[in-house]
Amino acid sequence: MKEEDHNVNSQTLINNWQQVKEQITQAYEQASERDSRSSNNTILLAVSKTKPADMIAILAAQGQSDFGENYLQEAIEKITALKMQPVGESIVWHYIGSIQRNKTRDIAEHFDWAQTVERDIIAKRLNDQRPAALPPLNVLIQLNIDNEDSKSGCLPAQLPELIKAIKGYERLQLRGLMIIPAKANTDAFARTKQLFEEVKADCPELNNWDTLSMGMSGDMAEAIENGTTMVRVGTAIFGQRA
Repeated sequence: MKEEDHNVNSQTLINNWQQVKEQITQAYEQASERDSRSSNNTILLAVSKTKPADMIAILAAQGQSDFGENYLQEAIEKITALKMQPVGESIVWHYIGSIQRNKTRDIAEHFDWAQTVERDIIAKRLNDQRPAALPPLNVLIQLNIDNEDSKSGCLPAQLPELIKAIKGYERLQLRGLMIIPAKANTDAFARTKQLFEEVKADCPELNNWDTLSMGMSGDMAEAIENGTTMVRVGTAIFGQRA
């Protein structure tokens, strides 16, 4: 990690964050012109991978609550450090990296959300390893919406079976879907939204099926237009990775 990352100007960081929040508001205003049902209820997930804990603390003090991490050991160090600070109590930690079997215990013990569940064996391990003293772990199913060989995620055809399995795990709270679409596939957001609504209609017992995690810095407006409830933004807030 470069030294300048540690010495980032706090006001620049805050300004970046505020600009992203304004962009979200503007995107909703544009979407509402086309569809009056649109409402600005999107959660901004600040993707803080490779960035130091003090940058997270600055934004947490401003009211940013949700932070996303990809690299497990780095994340645990930051989570542990920030728990010792007053702002640590307000932070909601999301794991957004790929999940292998050897990562499930640490994710289950340290995170509030796991956004990249794609297989039953991973869901079962997260459930079994979630400490009883903690509330159920919020999970999203990562969909490989465009069937790309280079990306993780369950295929849409596999979704019903995986939902059925996760519903049976008492230490998990199934909240919705997460995607990373192909860059050239502009209808991926709309197709994911349709799948999301179909599950909501078919599975009324999923009382907390409320989250669509889709959209990043480059396609945030399109995701908002198609009904995302969470956008994942890193570079536009924190700057380029080291």
